[in-house]
Amino acid sequence: MLLISKMTNKCSCQHAPSQLRTRAKAQIQLLKLKELIKMKSRQLSSFYTLWAGATLTLFCSLLLMDLFSSCSGTMTTVDLDGVVADMVSISLNATVNLSPGIPIATRTLILLVCLLVVAWSHREKNTVPGPSFCLGLGPLLSYLRFIWTGIGTASNYYNKNYGDIVRVWINGEETLILSRPSAVNHVLKNGNYTSRFGSKPGLSCLGMNERGIIFNNNVALWKKIRTYFAKALTGPNLQETVEVCVSSTQTHLDNLDSLTHVDVLSLLRCTVVDISNRLFLDVPLNEKELLLKIHRYFETWQTVLIKPDIYFKFGWIHQRHKTAAQELQDAIGSLVEQKRRQMEQADKLDINFTADLIFAQNHGELSAENVRQCVLEMVIAAPDTLSISLFFMLLLLKQNPHVELQLLQEIDTVIGDRQLQNGDLQKLQVLESFINECLRFHPVVDFTMRRALSDDVIDGYRVPKGTNIILNMGRMHQKEFFHKADKFSLENFQKNPPRRYFQPFGSGPRACVGKHIAMVMMKSILATLLSQYSICTHEGLTLDCLPQTNNLSQQPMEQHEKAEQLSMRFLPRQRGSWQIP
Repeated sequence: MLLISKMTNKCSCQHAPSQLRTRAKAQIQLLKLKELIKMKSRQLSSFYTLWAGATLTLFCSLLLMDLFSSCSGTMTTVDLDGVVADMVSISLNATVNLSPGIPIATRTLILLVCLLVVAWSHREKNTVPGPSFCLGLGPLLSYLRFIWTGIGTASNYYNKNYGDIVRVWINGEETLILSRPSAVNHVLKNGNYTSRFGSKPGLSCLGMNERGIIFNNNVALWKKIRTYFAKALTGPNLQETVEVCVSSTQTHLDNLDSLTHVDVLSLLRCTVVDISNRLFLDVPLNEKELLLKIHRYFETWQTVLIKPDIYFKFGWIHQRHKTAAQELQDAIGSLVEQKRRQMEQADKLDINFTADLIFAQNHGELSAENVRQCVLEMVIAAPDTLSISLFFMLLLLKQNPHVELQLLQEIDTVIGDRQLQNGDLQKLQVLESFINECLRFHPVVDFTMRRALSDDVIDGYRVPKGTNIILNMGRMHQKEFFHKADKFSLENFQKNPPRRYFQPFGSGPRACVGKHIAMVMMKSILATLLSQYSICTHEGLTLDCLPQTNNLSQQPMEQHEKAEQLSMRFLPRQRGSWQIP
């Protein structure tokens, strides 16, 4: 602007320099502008920035040309043809021949078109593969795909079509979808990715914004809260988990009304909610009522997580979601207060997860809202993931009768006629391989979400601060390392795979803190169930034909017209009887 101002003053002056000198200066300035474009084109990775820089340079060039033209009617026109050709050659290596007689308006239009082509075709060598920007249509379409099909389904689509490192957009923000083991491992191990992304109004609606552990993006507070979860989910507390799991599973099996038409999903959900209550809360509750509220909360979670801010401007929509989330928050709050009264009246305190949080609140270390959210997330984790995982495992077991036979033989050999004990877990190697293969082949949660806290480089690609990351580990598990990666086979776990190739619970600073207790719970429930019953699924029911959604997690569609096929038949079996019905 200073350059333009100076030249304007020179043109308006009565004693202007000679036309030749003015023309030479103008050409020098235009050459400088041309070099600026070349330099910026090497640096810019954003379409917006490239187009804005090129348009600004074009504007300055045209303004200079108009100013010199107005200085004298006989002044020779500045030759922009070489500049235009050089500008276009930045990415296209093309040339444009403009006749000096073409009007300035026409020149402007041609230059705009050329610069648009330059910007459109501009690619850096390290540009991440992905859908085209296409004048803003690409970000819109990719975002709509995530909204319409779900995060998991959309992530699989883009990895399938563009490769194991893909750039897309979610709510206008650049997002990388990674399924390459080296890239996934880099993000999981790096403290630069301890934050997650999601709609702030949506997380606030759920009570997760800077609360709890799952989507708490206040890293300092998250680290503090994680210590309470780690204390409850690891170490000595694991010792009582087997006994609680066996007791709860047996109780719910004994209370079945019928063995010929078992709602397995309901059975598993009630069992894991009861286990969670006994381990972490220990107050009387109505399992089915709580499960209904958990289901509505989870549906709200899936709906609002990546919605745009404008979505929450509609009061009636926001209120509907807020009400669904508040139902569960109020229920958990009531249970926490019930636990508080129980502690005040107890002669001897049994310190569990909730009691520990209440003590922290009493000492001013945590707010009441944070205590409620932590208990809520501890209670909902199992029904949303572990119970569905167990359901998928039972389906895979019936699809692979030779695996079922191996499992029954091992269970009868290790456990015999007694109940499962802590010491038995390490001996159930076939069961562990079966669980791992199920988590690899058909995981409930097949991805995790992160956000870059600072600039980084992943496998040669520059990752600016604030970039969203989706780690598509489910796809990675079916494409890398394993001997029969595209098939269900226990041979895939004859040897323990390197951690970088098998990440069912993640790793690094933000790994699933409950991964050890989850394995204990799955082993205990399956061993207790399969030692007493053979499972018969509905005819034709397989994972391939099971209607499912894959948003935050893979879930069977229970409202589908074939939902009645989700029920199973339990046949009592004798120990040592390995005939598969």
